[in-house]
Amino acid sequence: MAWVILIGSGVLEAVWATALGRSDGLKRPVPTVVFIVAGVLSLVGLGTALATLPTGTAYAVWTATGASLTVAWAMLTGAESASVKKVLLLTGIVVSVIGLKVIS
Repeated sequence: MAWVILIGSGVLEAVWATALGRSDGLKRPVPTVVFIVAGVLSLVGLGTALATLPTGTAYAVWTATGASLTVAWAMLTGAESASVKKVLLLTGIVVSVIGLKVIS
């Protein structure tokens, strides 16, 4: 269950990172509220998962999940250019995270 919570928290990290980018320096209210709520929920989930998972592995999975999804979403929405190199590098991150899960 801790792994499910951790991955969900990583997804929320992508949500708050995207919302923060769209908040215009925390000046736009809706993205700012999404940033705050998703940020708090993401950290609560990470904290919950850390009760049973190794800190280093859990933190690496959390950040990699959030970072990968943030970049993928930006490419899918056109906010960031997509390229084969980026997709291959993101794939490397995902494979590494799976590897960490397998050996934990």
